[in-house]
Amino acid sequence: MSRGLWFVAGAGAGVYAMVRGRRAAEALTADGLRDRWNGLALGARLLRDEVAQGKADAEVDLRSRLGLTPAGTPELVAPAGPTALPAEHTDTEAPNEEGTT
Repeated sequence: MSRGLWFVAGAGAGVYAMVRGRRAAEALTADGLRDRWNGLALGARLLRDEVAQGKADAEVDLRSRLGLTPAGTPELVAPAGPTALPAEHTDTEAPNEEGTT
């Protein structure tokens, strides 16, 4: 039983080493190196896009919490109740042609 176990363990280790060797040989070819470089470039682009999206989301959240518009000036909030004009601004007569009322 012991010899059979060692035989299977040795065969498994040989197959594992052969597969790893083939993968390493393929990775060191021109096509393999190009594929690895393209994968690295794609990963960097994805990371850059994720960081930019996170920054934009954080800025929108911060601006909404502080009540700022995208230009950076505070928004004017309308009062809650009905607004009435002061007495001096309530005349509704339209001026005539000479500009007087």
